[in-house]
Amino acid sequence: MTSTTLPTTLIAGVDGCPKGWVVALSPADDVSRPVVRVLPRLADLFDGPEAPQVTAIDMPLGLPDRVGPGGRGPEAIVRGLIGARRSSVFSVPSRAAVEAPDYPSACAAARATSDPPRAVSKQCFHLFPKIRELDALLRACPELRAKVFEAHPELSFRRLNGDRPLAEPKKLAGRGHPAGEAERVRLLAAGGIAPEALDARPPRGAARDDLLDALANLLTARRILQGKAQPHPDPPGCDAHGLRVAIWA
Repeated sequence: MTSTTLPTTLIAGVDGCPKGWVVALSPADDVSRPVVRVLPRLADLFDGPEAPQVTAIDMPLGLPDRVGPGGRGPEAIVRGLIGARRSSVFSVPSRAAVEAPDYPSACAAARATSDPPRAVSKQCFHLFPKIRELDALLRACPELRAKVFEAHPELSFRRLNGDRPLAEPKKLAGRGHPAGEAERVRLLAAGGIAPEALDARPPRGAARDDLLDALANLLTARRILQGKAQPHPDPPGCDAHGLRVAIWA
């Protein structure tokens, strides 16, 4: 992709994947055929003339020093909106826990900085390297803070579904669920994603559900640019480093 093939204003939807980050990048005025790629480093997305003006990313952004029940504030709000999909929203602990060097240390730090005291799930702990990567990037590059927004695919899909939770999970017993995939593909198509983009194989290093999640976040990025997205909570919180603490949809 060259800079002559896309207008100036670009948007991106991003999801974590086994090989790094799966990115769906498109012009803001035409999301039908996004360019999809896997980047090993998130910083690569913002390096060069094709850097997006708005990015919606499925990764916790903003780490409080202490957390209450259910993790950071956004998680508790979003769980109440997505119904049966609530287990997909992990309880993210404090900054001290995320920055801990190992799992026992993370659990100890999480208990010391949460009310009520709570350890860290293994699923959430495995996200810590990516959370730290995003956090370090935004702390090092303050100019990106107004351009990068936390999203969550299930909340993005809920918005595409007329603010109703989805009927089907995307996975069952850790495997792809055809009915859940079909429901999400239908919503993405209604949001303007072309059939050929929806039928494409994910790039090497990403799974099919990673691709669909990135596309859902791309549509949230469009709504953010248009001023139509809502933060949860509203207004957003802020951590000690000036990073927003909110999930957008």
